[in-house]
Amino acid sequence: MAVLNGFATSFAVAKIGVGSSYDLNSTSCPCFRSHCGRVKSLVYTHSLSPRCEVVVEKESSGAQSSVSALELLETSDRYTKKSSSVMVIGLSIHSTPVEVREKVSIPESEWSQAIRELCWLIHIEEVAVLSTCNRIEIYVVALSQNRGVKEVTEWMSKYSGVSVTELRQHRFLLYNKDATQYLFEVAAGLDSLVLGEGQILAQVKQVVKNGQGVPGFGRKISELFKHAITAGKRVRTDTNISSGSVSVSSAAVELALLKHLPDQDSSMPHATEDRVTAIREELSTDGSVIIEYKPFSEMLSCAALADVIFTCTSSKDPLFIKESVQAALPSEDGGRTRLFVDISVPRNVESSVSELEGACVYNVDNLKEVVESNKEDRLRKKMEAESIIAEEVKQFEALKDSLETVPTIKKLRAYAERIRVAEVEKCLSKMGDVDQCSS
Repeated sequence: MAVLNGFATSFAVAKIGVGSSYDLNSTSCPCFRSHCGRVKSLVYTHSLSPRCEVVVEKESSGAQSSVSALELLETSDRYTKKSSSVMVIGLSIHSTPVEVREKVSIPESEWSQAIRELCWLIHIEEVAVLSTCNRIEIYVVALSQNRGVKEVTEWMSKYSGVSVTELRQHRFLLYNKDATQYLFEVAAGLDSLVLGEGQILAQVKQVVKNGQGVPGFGRKISELFKHAITAGKRVRTDTNISSGSVSVSSAAVELALLKHLPDQDSSMPHATEDRVTAIREELSTDGSVIIEYKPFSEMLSCAALADVIFTCTSSKDPLFIKESVQAALPSEDGGRTRLFVDISVPRNVESSVSELEGACVYNVDNLKEVVESNKEDRLRKKMEAESIIAEEVKQFEALKDSLETVPTIKKLRAYAERIRVAEVEKCLSKMGDVDQCSS
């Protein structure tokens, strides 16, 4: 109610919803007057005392039955609330520096717990988490877009320690069809730093694998990701988008080649010797390349002898810090330069290492100079892939619409069955009365 020039303005709604807190038959409510029967359209009034009349007419029992049917439909989810929205709230390499991404990054081992925590939020129904070196994305089915975004952003801030204000500066938001199209493009490698890279499709598959059996990884999110995998596979099958260097690691090697990688042997500090042996067998069948296993404890001594150091681990803490690298490097090195190529998120090499004389540090964000080459060819491949993505999005949206009608159809069938049973019982009861009268 708003007051203007001494007059009270009241608005009457056109319909009183099922389960309203107002009792239309009660005389205790000063703003409503009712009679038994159907609710008529209400009145817009200007008066000193707000008043809203509800006039009702008597109805036949048949009409009341129709009203009951409408009330039943109105109490179903499809008619009493807006359909849920599919959204993605994310940070990507295109808009967010690695300094922020590494703080918000969610290790794969924590995806399930993140889903559980997010589903405890009031407006979040379903969740999926995709966190890689290039992106941190949370896909949700939300009851409210604005409130859902607010709740997820606040959760990300609490999880990472990054302020909500800073997250808002870098995050991107997509809804419904746009969110679907974006995920399909991600799975196809169209949004990757290296166009068509294959690793992202494996990571999308891992989202589905980890989500199995986790409360909150529901039907809508599951179907969305499964269809994204289908779209990603089709793009790679129907186009040659995967030709050439198609991974972040291969781009890292190209970066090293661009800088100054001479012909050298390799040492691999690694957790398992078996893995290093497998790599050696794959890359050096004729023994021309020497790949040597070293335990992790010898990492710094290996770095002191190396020209290029590649790092890619899931460690949350830096492996190479300025003080330890400075202590490990020989005091007299003859102007030798060491190249640290760090493609980990969180980063394995402190940025301050680059302050040391003879040390250059490149992180995953620096790989952009590699992937800028052959731009025309990459754009042509992307156009072919986008037409396939558009077809897949159309198919998925049709599937989603059909799935949303299923609960309503089930409720209609159940209601029809109840009517049928009631009418049969009524008929049998009347037949029994006739039999008693005739006897």
